[in-house]
Amino acid sequence: MQNNIVRSTALNGTLRVSSVITTNVIDEARLKHDTFPVATAALGRVITGTLLLSWGLKEEGTITVRVLGDGPLGGIIAIANSQGEVRGYVQEPHVYLPLNSAGKIDVGGGVGAGSLYITKDLGLERPYTGSTPLITGEIGDDLAKYLLDSEQTPSLVSLGVLVDKDNSVLASGGIIIQALPGAEEEALIKIEENLKDVKPISTLIKEGLDAKGLIGEYLKGIDIKILDEKPVMFKCECSKDKLENILISLGDKEIKDIVETEGRAEIRCHFCNEEYLFNKDDLEKLVEEINNNKNK
Repeated sequence: MQNNIVRSTALNGTLRVSSVITTNVIDEARLKHDTFPVATAALGRVITGTLLLSWGLKEEGTITVRVLGDGPLGGIIAIANSQGEVRGYVQEPHVYLPLNSAGKIDVGGGVGAGSLYITKDLGLERPYTGSTPLITGEIGDDLAKYLLDSEQTPSLVSLGVLVDKDNSVLASGGIIIQALPGAEEEALIKIEENLKDVKPISTLIKEGLDAKGLIGEYLKGIDIKILDEKPVMFKCECSKDKLENILISLGDKEIKDIVETEGRAEIRCHFCNEEYLFNKDDLEKLVEEINNNKNK
């Protein structure tokens, strides 16, 4: 199934709805970070939620979601842009937890208590960051709380990641429904009634529903206007040139110490786990570059 995001409105523009299929995206993240099931599910929900919140970003804009809890998973971070590209990582990917009382992967237990931070870079002078305490650690409820507290927008956020016995991702995706000013109470009640019979979102995706199908399932009997549809993908922006700047920031003395003690430097990107090797010649060239800049 194509991994894509669909944006739409309903009820004369008083409902804003986005849905996304991320099965392949999350399985790629799993492979890159070698995540165990609880980390796969938590990272998958954060990545999926970040894509859903990317509505309204300008061409160069980004949105960053940071889930910083005191659970064994540590921090979880994802960044998405307006092109449907997303990257993310979980601080502790090798965490095992038993299933929760409902017989499901214990994402809330893995995340723990803490805070959710969302940073929007809209291409203005400085990004805006808002935060809210985590209420469940299950991610969807926490994002909905943030949207209500920080943006005064009542929202339903449903996220799901289904992990197979071999740890691969069987299904992943999400939907967000936001009630804007002017939304009629009767229509909102109808949506609530629909939700009583809706299966878990990961089950719907496993059964074959695409992003448009998810919207139709959640908004049965309501006219929907599709505004936009685009593919989504896991894509990191790291490169050897960008990571050179990290080494340069250490200064020439520190780099010389690395040359003398290690003979090389290995830097790994947090977001995609790609490793970049800087050999002795590379490091000596950086020292020379730093010294040349000092003499200018």
